[in-house]
Amino acid sequence: MDTFVSLLLFLLVFFIIVVSHEFGHFIVSKINGVRVIEFTIGMGPKLVGFHKNGTDYTLRALPFGGACIYDMGQEATEIMAKAEGVGSIKKYALADTDTSVISDKDDTDKSMDAPHGAAGSDAGFLNEDTGVSFPEAPLPARIAIVLAGPVFNIIVAYILALVVVWNTGSADSTITGLMDGYPAMEAGIQPGDVIVSMNGSRVHLANEIYIDTYLNQERPMTIEYLRDGKKHSVTVTPKYNEEAGRYLVGFNGYGKYVDCRNMSVFKYSVYEVRYAFVGTGKSLLGLLQGRGSKDDVAGPVGMAQAIDDVKDAAAPYGPWVVMLNIFNIAMLLSVNLGILNMLPLPAIDGGRFLFLIVEALRGEPVPPEKEGIVHLVGFALLAVLAMFVMYNDIMRIIRG
Repeated sequence: MDTFVSLLLFLLVFFIIVVSHEFGHFIVSKINGVRVIEFTIGMGPKLVGFHKNGTDYTLRALPFGGACIYDMGQEATEIMAKAEGVGSIKKYALADTDTSVISDKDDTDKSMDAPHGAAGSDAGFLNEDTGVSFPEAPLPARIAIVLAGPVFNIIVAYILALVVVWNTGSADSTITGLMDGYPAMEAGIQPGDVIVSMNGSRVHLANEIYIDTYLNQERPMTIEYLRDGKKHSVTVTPKYNEEAGRYLVGFNGYGKYVDCRNMSVFKYSVYEVRYAFVGTGKSLLGLLQGRGSKDDVAGPVGMAQAIDDVKDAAAPYGPWVVMLNIFNIAMLLSVNLGILNMLPLPAIDGGRFLFLIVEALRGEPVPPEKEGIVHLVGFALLAVLAMFVMYNDIMRIIRG
């Protein structure tokens, strides 16, 4: 039963972050009159589905992703048909895994030969006889469609943050304790001081102090703080702590409780989403700079393990506390997904956005066969990375 509850919570988090991302692509496509062939949640074998207004809505067996598949037009279809070496034409589409894929329709979909409507017409109610393919849509519309997934991830993250912060409050950046013999005390920082900046990065929350000190490691750190309304600045070099296994500035406690059952909920929810956004960016940068390890990266298996751990820790406090913690994880992962999808890499939103920027600069699109090859290679590399991350997640769980 305990495992079943953890599975349900994992599926809930997965549903929130994936559906919000794909729905962003879907609704902006519909608004701009672009035909959507399939809206699918999950990967692998089809479980259930239905067809409405020219779009297949599908639930698949493996909870590892999703796709909003657009009609990519006759030219792309012919290119892919030749590449496949098949007699029947398969639909070439743009999926938000995000990569070029072949749909599971063996024959030409009737939407391919349908008369084209104007982009932006019949918003949200397109059927197979109206609308345009993705390449036929105006460039601003295509940019909006590609960016919509990550943007909707941020919007949903903020909604989740509102729920969590209203119910749990927040913790500001006030220092409540210091460690003897560590740089913070030696530099003159005192309990009651409010940290406002670390290495030039604005600080609002206790969690931001943690992530900034954790990622900084042994490098000198400039800290700005408020005392009696006056701003002070010090530069400290973190000291290694054997017990903690990392470099510490010497804060023994930080963060005073802030009751957010008032209008401050909107401000602190922004802070929480900002923390997730900036923290994810800094973590990625730290990994690229070698200030992290492979165990700092997790995939669906690692996500499921984290959800199970959080559920077990929160269970003694009741179901509602469990759900608030799950919403908080979903908020963090939704921001994480939004940022990762905007990296300028092939086969994801950021890579497609980069091709659209190139099109805007050169005044014409990159030939579809060349773009398709880039995304195909990118998808293969992402698949290898996904397998490595899954293997690493499993081995981390085995090691305990």
